[in-house]
Amino acid sequence: MSRHDPHGLDAARPAWRPRRRGVLGVLGVLALAALAALGGTQALAAPPWDLAALMRLMAARKSGEARFRETKTVAMLDAPVTSSGILRFAAPDMLEMHTLEPSPQRLVVRGRQVSVELDGRSRQFDLDQAPAVGALVEGIRATLVGDLAGLQRAYHARLQGERARWTLVLVPRLPAARARVSEIDVSGSEASVREIAVFQADGDRSWMRIHELSRP
Repeated sequence: MSRHDPHGLDAARPAWRPRRRGVLGVLGVLALAALAALGGTQALAAPPWDLAALMRLMAARKSGEARFRETKTVAMLDAPVTSSGILRFAAPDMLEMHTLEPSPQRLVVRGRQVSVELDGRSRQFDLDQAPAVGALVEGIRATLVGDLAGLQRAYHARLQGERARWTLVLVPRLPAARARVSEIDVSGSEASVREIAVFQADGDRSWMRIHELSRP
């Protein structure tokens, strides 16, 4: 490899001949770089990354399924409690959390109606009857389906980070909900939610790790 051929191209190219596509490609790259450096075009500017952009990205997905593993730290217990199962959602307002371990239970939310199955028994109630549950459900569901209006009705929402690694910090607006759940942090990348951390007002907390199974 010579000083005049730092990349070793002479050996691969015995005779130099103009290559139109290559020359145009180089010129095109240089032109774009010059325009970007001079700020001469708006078309090259990256779209803003904000809460509205995240919600648009999430809203493009109509359904999803993931495995979850949740660890809860409870003050009255000596050790954390771990559970795992399947999380499903479907636009516009369905969310299902099917726990498989340590014991089977299922929570399904459609609109404002909640159905809970535990130990062979089923119970139905409205989210308005349980502000703490409602706060948790609305935060997760609104994020998963990209419902910006619904999210902002229930939460003070603040987006941190970049598109490839973001965290959505949610603080309940209703005092009754805030008395139980002080903050929810939803983290992800692009349109995938990876982690959900819930901080309760009494100091208890949970951390859920999500592994996506399907992406329609």
